[in-house]
Amino acid sequence: MSEHLDDFPLFPLGLAAVPHEVIPLHIFEDRYKAMIADVLESGREFGIIWAADDGLKANGCAVEVTEVLERHEDGRMDILTRGTRPFRVLEEKFDHVYPAGEVEFLDDKAEPVDPGTVDAAHAAYSSLVTEATDKVLEPEVLEPLTAYEMAATVDFGPDAKQGLLDLRSENARMRLLTRLFNAAMKRLDFIERAQARARSNGKVRFG
Repeated sequence: MSEHLDDFPLFPLGLAAVPHEVIPLHIFEDRYKAMIADVLESGREFGIIWAADDGLKANGCAVEVTEVLERHEDGRMDILTRGTRPFRVLEEKFDHVYPAGEVEFLDDKAEPVDPGTVDAAHAAYSSLVTEATDKVLEPEVLEPLTAYEMAATVDFGPDAKQGLLDLRSENARMRLLTRLFNAAMKRLDFIERAQARARSNGKVRFG
């Protein structure tokens, strides 16, 4: 049975987060300063939910504070957080100093992970990492990576990350990531070709 929490702190933001992702946050509003103070004192998680143009999304990502980078004299804080697990907001609570809600932590459906699906996602991720950073991922580094672990290292937009959060299947997340990684590769290739054309003043160079 999925875990429920009645009074889970919620932090609506203009972004979607996924498990394993490192998210730096600047805390400046009084209500969120109170939230983070409670979180630090208790050692509990809080939830990031995407405040999209069409409203708050139902599914979010719990995060833990991994480091307090700086405490300012006026109470503002710069912190690092790390995504832990997905959740769904069942009911918002309005009787707190800061936003909170009743949440259900989301489990994946029981199914075997398809090796071919995983291999395709790993291959696309490896190609993207090499193209973007010139780093070659060794097989022992690549093979254990989950969909969330790979997605956490790529600067996708919130729509893509929300899509991953909404899926309750690792196979489905791997398939989505394969498409996202291949699309990112095409964008990188387009940017490189555009830059090459700019350097050559639009002329093709031979020799």
